Amino acid sequence: MEVAIIKYNAGNIFSVVNALRRMDIEPVLTDDREIISRADRIIFPGQGSAETTMRYIREHHLDDLIRSLQQPVLGICVGQQLLCRHSEEGNVDCIGIFDVDVKRFQPSRREDKIPAMGWNQIRDLKSDLFKQWKGRPDGDMPYAYFIHSYYVPRCKWTIAEADYILPYSAALKRDNFYAVQFHPEKSGRDGEHIIRNFLDLKD
Repeated sequence: MEVAIIKYNAGNIFSVVNALRRMDIEPVLTDDREIISRADRIIFPGQGSAETTMRYIREHHLDDLIRSLQQPVLGICVGQQLLCRHSEEGNVDCIGIFDVDVKRFQPSRREDKIPAMGWNQIRDLKSDLFKQWKGRPDGDMPYAYFIHSYYVPRCKWTIAEADYILPYSAALKRDNFYAVQFHPEKSGRDGEHIIRNFLDLKD
């Protein structure tokens, strides 16, 4: 299986590379349109500013390429946000796979810190991305590692939720596009299960 990680102007990409290597998978880190197009699985990870990362994506014509992909695609953290319609971060239009806008957290209590950072439980899990937890009680739902100041509201594409200040989308799915706000590559064994489930998806 050939796994391509989309290289663009974002940080934290190498943690995904290393996570896949721990699973005996050697991914290709690239912004080459042809290599991305022919990969079996595509991961779109990273941390960074929506405005600056979208500028790079447009300059390298990756936005149109991503929209055209037919194989399974997984967005991670800012990768999830960039797959949405618009982000309040920099007031920028994004790729638009998910027709929903990314919002900034608005603290409502003194203890609400931005960015939201650390371990948080995800719940209301749907899709084979989370097949290990199907039918389990809420107390057995997995924990994942988050770091983010912006969030995707709950919507019709939500396949997992988390709570910080308010309930929001921890994961999304539309057709062959999957996206998670958390970092599965930093989420221990549960995160490894989620990455493996993505790789094992039926086209």
